[in-house]
Amino acid sequence: MTIPYSPKDIEPKWQAQWEADGLYHSDIDEKRSKYYALTMLPYPSGDLHIGHWYAMTPSDARARYMRMKGYNVLFPMGFDAFGLPAENAAIKSGIHPMVRTRDNIVRMRKQLRSMGAMFDWRREMVSCEPDYYKWTEWFFIQLYKQGLAYRKQSPVDFCPNCNTTLAREQVWGDDRHCERCNTPVIKKDLSQWFFKTTQYADELLRYDGIDWPERVKTLQTNWIGKSEGASVVFFTAAGDAMEIFTTRPDTLWGATFMVISPEHPLVAKLTTPEHKDEVEAYKAAAARQSDIEREATDKEKTGVFTGGYAINPVNGAKIPVWIADYVLMSYGTGAIMAVPAHDERDFAFARKFELPVIPVIQPVGEADLDGATMEAAYSGGGVMVNSAQFNGTSVNDKKGKENPGIIAVAKYLEEKGIGKLAVTYKLRDWLISRQRYWGSPIPMIYCETHGWNPVPEDQLPVTLPEDVAWKPTGESPLKLHPTWSKTICPVCGGPATRETDTMDTFMCSSWYHLRYLSPWYNAGPFDEQEYNYWMPVDTYTGGIEHANMHLMYTRFFHKALRDAGITQGAEPMTQLRNQGMVLGEDGDKMSKSKGNVVAPDILVEHYGADTVRAYLMFFARWEMGAPWDSKGIEGSARWVRRVWMLFTDSTVEFDAPSQMGTEAATRDLRRKVHQMLKRITRDFENFEFNTIVSGLMSLLNDLYKAREAGVGLAEWNEARDIYVKMMAPVTPHIAEELWQLSHPGASVHVQPWPQVDEAAARDDEITIPVQVNGKLRDRLTVPAEASEEEIKALALASETVQKYLEGKPPKKVIVAQKRLINIVV
Repeated sequence: MTIPYSPKDIEPKWQAQWEADGLYHSDIDEKRSKYYALTMLPYPSGDLHIGHWYAMTPSDARARYMRMKGYNVLFPMGFDAFGLPAENAAIKSGIHPMVRTRDNIVRMRKQLRSMGAMFDWRREMVSCEPDYYKWTEWFFIQLYKQGLAYRKQSPVDFCPNCNTTLAREQVWGDDRHCERCNTPVIKKDLSQWFFKTTQYADELLRYDGIDWPERVKTLQTNWIGKSEGASVVFFTAAGDAMEIFTTRPDTLWGATFMVISPEHPLVAKLTTPEHKDEVEAYKAAAARQSDIEREATDKEKTGVFTGGYAINPVNGAKIPVWIADYVLMSYGTGAIMAVPAHDERDFAFARKFELPVIPVIQPVGEADLDGATMEAAYSGGGVMVNSAQFNGTSVNDKKGKENPGIIAVAKYLEEKGIGKLAVTYKLRDWLISRQRYWGSPIPMIYCETHGWNPVPEDQLPVTLPEDVAWKPTGESPLKLHPTWSKTICPVCGGPATRETDTMDTFMCSSWYHLRYLSPWYNAGPFDEQEYNYWMPVDTYTGGIEHANMHLMYTRFFHKALRDAGITQGAEPMTQLRNQGMVLGEDGDKMSKSKGNVVAPDILVEHYGADTVRAYLMFFARWEMGAPWDSKGIEGSARWVRRVWMLFTDSTVEFDAPSQMGTEAATRDLRRKVHQMLKRITRDFENFEFNTIVSGLMSLLNDLYKAREAGVGLAEWNEARDIYVKMMAPVTPHIAEELWQLSHPGASVHVQPWPQVDEAAARDDEITIPVQVNGKLRDRLTVPAEASEEEIKALALASETVQKYLEGKPPKKVIVAQKRLINIVV
């Protein structure tokens, strides 16, 4: 008889037992090599979705595999709990964000436990709790002391009707209106806090010693956007200096106009009375657009002439100055020189507004370029023309110092004192101020006499007040609170004001991996002993959508703390792996409004967690993701049931010598088991979860066939034990139950990963393709141990090969590593 398979009984039983035994508690053990496995923590929205399971359960399987390999594995979990959704919910419902967040965490913690993951819950951290954000505030102060935190004016989206700043997701529609009142949104300058991420730009471009996906490195490299060129000083007709940066100083003689940002401080001075109304209207329109909209490559280029002029420093030409919204004050100097003959964007602008086009780079061997008739900008190499003493200078299509034209002109600019070689970056300093309540307070105090100073460290944390009022306009309760912002100056003891902005939630998630080390520790953000043992993170898993924000900020944060003597090493995470996305069955991104969300709780209730885990690892390549298939999970459910039936069937006996089976069947079983063990071991190393599960499914069929054929008892038990160990990281509950049926006592999850018997895994026979003069003519099956000479003799003896030889002796017979035979006639 077969014992009925009941995941509703098995799974809660083992989850409770593992917790009672402290099976997944990870403690310092200097005798064992550590392995810190980290997966990105969830926001406590109230429900885990299938995307959480898709990210976490394969990561859990990999962590379990590393544990079975002998590593002391730390695999923690927590909650990134600050953020705008909870505050918006509070505005609508009046329920305090802390109440809602804690309730959601209780629910989600239960859902996370249902996964059966090996999280060490003793190490849980919650970023909105004061014992966590005390240290977020402390880190801010350390960066401030290093000169890496500063305050400056910066534009924000602002609703004039609600009298409040808006987050990007609160600005709706192409007309950019407020989500609450539909009022058109404007840009408003506010004093806000920044971190100097740009100070680490060059170091952030280096990935020495870390194993990160090329795609992430490319995304970050492009985001940082390092450009080499020259800075050049133009002067307005009135004598005001206007510095520009250009990657092509060799084209300076082709600059026929300048474009500056609508926010540039010289706009008012450059604008003549007859152009003032047009310029002011254009500035107002630009102020309502986001930087992303203004920089869009497919956006039609617009601009207006200021009426003012600048002097080209290399030839004295008087060129018009325009304003255009695609030039931003937050990038570079807010001013560019325009060379329409050799830049596509400038060319389109010049043709639209009938501005002159002067070619200064002539492609070699082609007809002379004519600015009046050119149909597109030319951006290739050639020789300099129309460039005074530099005519004939060679120019290639390389950047910076590798381009002889750039080097020659840059040297000239330096000699004349009008420019120099320079480097610029697209990366901007990290704006961390948020005009919100539900975030970590910025621990700074302003005094009219002594300016800004940090809160004394012995007064941390600055806690959020609980007695706050929620206005439907969304204004921050911290600003409106009657007493919270009133304090005393830490320098003079006089009356002072707290900063009412809170920190970007990316600040909290930039260091959560450090708090996992010792969330119980009160003398610092982490226990140094724990840090020295566990850090750096060995494997970090999560979505690639975080490449340019969270992952960049985490790297910056680690490097800045290293320079403050708080952390060690160049990088916080040695290896990074990204999962793809589970889409709805309709192929679209899952969303409640589309009704295509898959609820894992329902699946667990129906199939059990092990089946859901197995299907999530099986149905798609993990790094790619795929649309959900509600019918496909039946295949994984069938596999789990068949495993259960095979190993709990008490009607099969192997203990009588007459039932030992044939020697060939036994040998075949061991070969297939050890070949699959070798393959699945490799796949765990490479995060190839779908082929792990498909391999287990395939091997299960072989096990059924072996049972029918009759095999030796010892070999069957070996096969069973190896199989259960291989499935343990994927389906931990059923693996534990099956293990205990044959090995009562120690958990399967503390067993060592099985070793491949290479001799057993070796094939008895191999099939080798045979080519004659490069064309496939036959396939040869030979003993696996056959020598090269034996293989050659068998190939030449083949009747098919003999036909193509036509009685002629071959010139060559090549045996390529027993994978291919090539006969040359």
